[in-house]
Amino acid sequence: MKKFDALTPIGIVVGIVMVIFGIASNAGISGFISFIDPASMFIVFGGLSAGLLVSFTLKDLKHMFKVIRQSFSIKEESLSQLIRTFIGLSERARREGLLALESEIENVEDPFIRKGILLAVDGIEPDVISDIMNAEIVAMEERHRKGRSLLEKAGEYAPAWGMIGTLIGLVLMLKNLNDPTTLGPNMAIALLTTLYGSLLANLFFLPIAAKLQLKTEKEVFFKQIMIEGIIGVQSGQNPKILEEKLNAFLSTQELDDVKQASLKGEEALNNEA
Repeated sequence: MKKFDALTPIGIVVGIVMVIFGIASNAGISGFISFIDPASMFIVFGGLSAGLLVSFTLKDLKHMFKVIRQSFSIKEESLSQLIRTFIGLSERARREGLLALESEIENVEDPFIRKGILLAVDGIEPDVISDIMNAEIVAMEERHRKGRSLLEKAGEYAPAWGMIGTLIGLVLMLKNLNDPTTLGPNMAIALLTTLYGSLLANLFFLPIAAKLQLKTEKEVFFKQIMIEGIIGVQSGQNPKILEEKLNAFLSTQELDDVKQASLKGEEALNNEA
């Protein structure tokens, strides 16, 4: 289940507010307005857009906003809950056989687990199941890498176009040294393009790309646990042994939480008895 990740917009807004506050506290509101320059924006945003159009296909660029949107959502996942799911599947498989899991997996939300259990029910060898599931992980990583590369390239191009704008501004300024009235506007273009490019790269594109990479790494980690669980269920491992094996993926805090949950469950059963 996905929910809104407030940290992404909060981080972006905090960065923008701090920059505005830093400018306004020294130069006032009128001074802040002088940092808004349409010509500099055209150079940076226009050059950035042109660079992305050259580097990627139109199909790739259409997915850019979809990729960005992924950083504003977070998938609620619990390792302890995932392990309990496999323990339940293992207990039923040992009690009623693998075929009994066909009806059980209808209650499992994750399509990756459902696919693995169906392969196990069909009698596929554990090594083959592992190869199939790992191939799906590799394909997922490649899709995520391709989407993330859009933001990483944008993070590279934005400062570069800021520097190009700086060079343009310096050339214009040097060509018109005999006209003092043009020095200020040309210097503004020279410096503001670098500012805009750096802000875009380091406050938006690169941080979002980094967050998406962390999300991918977390998803791969969870899927590796799922593969171990699926193979354990398919091979008929004792639920206790499977639990200990999967608990190796838990941190100390998560392991303590699982033990406390188990104790509470045992106490509830004893009370009912």
